[in-house]
Amino acid sequence: MTVHPATMKERAAEALHNDFLREAVKITTDKFFAGKALAQRSLGDWEAWRERGRAIRAHALAHLDYYLGQLIDQVKSRGGKVHLCETAEDAVQVIVDIARARNARSVIKSKSMVTEEIQLNKALEAIGVRAVETDLGEYIIQLAHETPSHIIAPAIHKTKKDVAELFSQVAGKPIKDDTDTLTNFARQKLREEFLTGDIGITGCNFAVAETGSVALFTNEGNGRMVTTLPPVHVVVMGMERVVPTFEDLEVMMNLLPRSGTGQKLTSYVTVITGPRREGEVDGPEEFHLVIVDNGRSRILRDPEFREALQCIRCGACLNVCPVYRQIGGHAYGWVYPGPIGAVITPLLTDDLDRWGDLPYASSLCAACAEACPVKIPLHDMLVRHRVRYVAAGKTPPAERMAFRLYKRAFTSPRRYRLALKTAVTFQRPLVKDRHLSARLPGLAGWTAGRDFPAAAPKRFRDLWPGLAAEAQQMGGADHE
Repeated sequence: MTVHPATMKERAAEALHNDFLREAVKITTDKFFAGKALAQRSLGDWEAWRERGRAIRAHALAHLDYYLGQLIDQVKSRGGKVHLCETAEDAVQVIVDIARARNARSVIKSKSMVTEEIQLNKALEAIGVRAVETDLGEYIIQLAHETPSHIIAPAIHKTKKDVAELFSQVAGKPIKDDTDTLTNFARQKLREEFLTGDIGITGCNFAVAETGSVALFTNEGNGRMVTTLPPVHVVVMGMERVVPTFEDLEVMMNLLPRSGTGQKLTSYVTVITGPRREGEVDGPEEFHLVIVDNGRSRILRDPEFREALQCIRCGACLNVCPVYRQIGGHAYGWVYPGPIGAVITPLLTDDLDRWGDLPYASSLCAACAEACPVKIPLHDMLVRHRVRYVAAGKTPPAERMAFRLYKRAFTSPRRYRLALKTAVTFQRPLVKDRHLSARLPGLAGWTAGRDFPAAAPKRFRDLWPGLAAEAQQMGGADHE
């Protein structure tokens, strides 16, 4: 497993020295963003679709207990089994028990951020069960022992040469780094896994409460192999991923791919409703729905952050974020990167000491909120996180002192004028070409990458009497 530095600032500094990463992220996010602009126009009034999506997600969260209850009843009535799990450990134990009961030797998986969140692969390997990711990007980063770099494009930080080296280790011989060779190798290896997997595990884009159905949006078709070939299908679902009806699902089918990859529709939309029934030729003998809380109910109870659970995991906020576009996903340190990751990671983990610095990885430009297809006010939430971080006393003492002095200066006209005069006097040794030197204590991080303007020798307040007199003279001249 790749070990990244402990703080956001250190991880970001590491990423900024990776030129390939920065270029790869820029190219991919530019492509997704341009595709979104074209795809959303075909829907007509995009803002109306966004509002409809927001309303559906907000309604489902407001009545989550009802819709989860309906979903559970419907799954059970169709022969499925449901497992409610309060913690990540609970969810892992349920799946481990299923694997043991089936004497499973291998598990094939379709892409799932929740299984990354609960570290399922590690737990399965600990009991001797081989877990194989079958999404190509996930397969690549699994071989590299890394986490996803993007919600929908997990391996965008890898070159073809990187992939060829990983595949060569699996093959036991050199694999060429051209696209066709790499694709053919992955196809051959993964088809073998599809045919021998004892259990199939998938995530869940959305669950439809009225029918107990699970919907998967994929572009490679591996999701269908995972859900039809093994005798057991386990769905791991964050508890918030429920929609009331198929009409609501249709709205999400239009919003998610357009927002994420710029597609009008993902290549494969798969809807599963329980295990194989009599007369059906494919599908699993057993169907398990594992509903994971793992901090989500805590977010649901928090009025300042409840809307974060509306997220449909499209990745649109990553594609426009000026910070993510420079540093990629691993700089965020956990499973969820970008603006949404900076919001939900401290909430899901309930750990300000470790993750409280993530909300500072933002310019607060609000591009993320503008891009979000369900109108989550991410920029407001980032500010709220910062407020809580400061209130908890987590900021450095020097920073707290600086802001106390700032408050004193800017809440008194007299102190404000004195502060400006003092700044003009004491800045002189540090000014060069009207900008402050990077040597200025406390501002080196800012001035290393951008200019910090010096305080003007004469304030506007000092200039105003002369400007007013000049304007009065000009006015009098006009009357003459």
